[in-house]
Order: sequence, then structure tokens, then C-alpha cells
Amino acid sequence: MNIIITRPIDDSLEIISKFKILGHTVIHLPLLDIKKISYKTINFNNYKGIIFTSTNAIKFLDTKNIPKNILCYCVGDVTEQKARSIGFLNVISASGNIEALKELIFRTHEKKDGRLIYVSSEFITMDLDKILIANGYKVDRVINYTTTPIEYINENIINQLKNSPADIMYVYSEKSAINLKNLIKKYSLVDDLINCNLMCISEKSSRVLSSLKWKKIFIFNPGEEEFLLYKI
Repeated sequence: MNIIITRPIDDSLEIISKFKILGHTVIHLPLLDIKKISYKTINFNNYKGIIFTSTNAIKFLDTKNIPKNILCYCVGDVTEQKARSIGFLNVISASGNIEALKELIFRTHEKKDGRLIYVSSEFITMDLDKILIANGYKVDRVINYTTTPIEYINENIINQLKNSPADIMYVYSEKSAINLKNLIKKYSLVDDLINCNLMCISEKSSRVLSSLKWKKIFIFNPGEEEFLLYKI
């Protein structure tokens, strides 16, 4: 099958390798440029736990002075693996989406247990910190990276999309979906994707793209990409 991966390359290398080993053709079509944002020094000893909703939040975090046994709440298994790979020892995964992460925190962290810190992008799909605060939790948020739309598609990729139509495309955020919709219209690719199965990370991202022509739309969690190959 012809598969399109739309994440930045650093986040895509593993899944691209897996798909190629399985004999699939992979097109890398990044939709967002990710950049680190400087933030003020934080004393993580003042917190009982860190909340991560993306691997990029971990990637751009200065972990030098963070206790490695601090509790880490991760949105999914891929984020959990990233946290463990840099030395965090006490890591819990919600194995799902931000809604599942919220429920995990409600179940496992008492309000009296202490303050949490949410490390995130400048742009988030759900104000998790505000939801937790509204439910009586003490939560601070630090922004350590941002995303900007990539407003062009390489000519070689356009030719690939037109000459070898995609079977599957994975989209990883609502912001990515908005940019993808703009690019599809800009480069007149609507009819080239009518037989493509669209895999969206959330209902929000699928709604953005639902007005275009797709073979079928699926919702998935990070880490399920390979499993979804057998659903179409």
C-alpha cells in the first residue's frame, strides 16, 4: 500500500521504518514545523507530577534538574516510551487521548497530593490544566514548543500523489488537519485522494477534513498505526 505520514520526521522515523519493512511505500508529508520555546527556570521539586500530552513536550524539556522519580502522566504509550527513554522512572500512560488522561489523573491523584505541572505546546486541543483547576487541582502550565503550518508541498511528492494514489493517510492533530485541507485545495489534490483512507487522531481533526472526498475516515490513538492497516 501507499501510505502518507504527516508528522515531523523525528516523530515519524520509527513508523516509517516499520511500514517499509512490511513492504509498503511511504510518503513523508510533514504539515507542521515544530520549534522550541524558551521558558523560565522551573523548580520541579515543587511539583508532585508532570503531565505530558506529546513527545515533543518531553523532547524540548530541560531534564537536567528534574528528579527522575517524579510521577509522569502521559497521554499514550508512545509518550510514555519517550519519557522512559530519557530516564524518567515513575511513568503512567493513559493509553488513549486527553480525555482518558484526565480521567486517569482523577482516579490516581488526590487533590491534596500536591501541585502538578503541564508541559505542552503553545497550541493545544483541550485546556487540560484549566479543566483540572476547575475540578479543584493545583496545576501550572509551561509552554516549551510551538507549531507553525508548512505552506508548501514538494513537487516530487505532488507527482507521487497524482501518479500513485495514496491508500492511507495519518493526521495527528486538528492544526495539522486544517493545514492539510488548505494544501489539498491549493494543489488541487481533492480528486487524487478519493480512494484514500483517512486516519485521524481525534474527532476534531476528522471534522475539519470530512467535507473532502475520502474512501473512509477512522479515528485512532498514537501507536495504533500498524494495527489500522488491517481494518481497511
